Amino acid sequence: MAAESELKMSHDFPTNKPSSAFDPSAPPPFTINQIRAAIPAHCWVKNPWRSLSYVLRDVSLTLSLLALALHFDSFFFWPLYWPLQGTMFWALFVLGHDCGHGSFSNSRVLNSFVGHILHSVILVPYHGWRISHKTHHQNHGNVENDESWVPMTEKLYKSQSHKTRLLRFTVPFPILAFPIYLWRRSPGKEGSHFNPYSKLFSPKDRKDVTTSTSCWLAMVSLLLYLSFTMGPTRILKLYGVPYMIFVMWLDTVTYLHHHGYKQKLPWYRGKEWSYLRGGLTTLDRDYGWINNIHHDIGTHVIHHLFPQIPHYHLIEATKAARPVLGKYYREPEKSGPLPVHLIQNLMDSLRQDHFVSDSGDIVYYQTDEHSRTKSQ
Repeated sequence: MAAESELKMSHDFPTNKPSSAFDPSAPPPFTINQIRAAIPAHCWVKNPWRSLSYVLRDVSLTLSLLALALHFDSFFFWPLYWPLQGTMFWALFVLGHDCGHGSFSNSRVLNSFVGHILHSVILVPYHGWRISHKTHHQNHGNVENDESWVPMTEKLYKSQSHKTRLLRFTVPFPILAFPIYLWRRSPGKEGSHFNPYSKLFSPKDRKDVTTSTSCWLAMVSLLLYLSFTMGPTRILKLYGVPYMIFVMWLDTVTYLHHHGYKQKLPWYRGKEWSYLRGGLTTLDRDYGWINNIHHDIGTHVIHHLFPQIPHYHLIEATKAARPVLGKYYREPEKSGPLPVHLIQNLMDSLRQDHFVSDSGDIVYYQTDEHSRTKSQ
């Protein structure tokens, strides 16, 4: 009985449908084809030269920052270098992510070549992550089948150790989770992005996953070699700290695209789930001047529904689709030069969004009141 009382439902956020004039779980009065028809035809066109120009821009900035760090190598420069370079690593990741979606170009060879380079240099196994991310897009909002930041059921939540709950719901641990996710996925799921025989992959994926894991190992070997020749402390400053900032960007951005809205958004099971209804529970976010640096990845709803659209057309496509989406589109809160307003969204969600009911086809996040009380 005591354990049950610790897992009371939040009075502010009930598990049934939110008391609001608009029900976000209601089947939308439009189809995905109607959204598609509203988007101008040119928004679907992929220009490989334009895509490569963004690669050139980001790689040039990354190498320039590296050269400056090697030149100055001072106590005063490192605190400036780390967040800038970590943000550029994140920008490289987004371009590799576009390669994985095929929105970079119509050439699978070019997408794979560029994607392997961009992802391997920041220690991401290109095909392994590409395949699991595709699963996420195809199943978003599905409690059982979604892949990333999947809600734990109440039963699974109760079965987790205090350490696991701490790591998942207490900053900064959740925003450092990506390397762990690559190795062992989320609680309740099995597999590794590096193992071609993982449950993540089908037999036809094994050759691709092996190639990506080999590229990842080559990058790890290079970093180890540089640590011996240049010294581990120097490599930590040049690469290790920016890598961790990149991981924080990735985890924070991907989490906030699916959590932390002022109104609870639904998760689905069984017959209630559809690709459209799941995709409509994603969120756009504004990141201020960083929008351009990370290729407008905050324009996320249309990206989630139509990942084939190149990033440089997402803003226009979203503007065209908004009259169709109506209240199913949630206007992002405007950011200042830096998106510091999102810190509160992240903190509030991690305090409140702990688990969903073990049953029901439409469910909402519930709060472990005992855990929230302890954290206050």
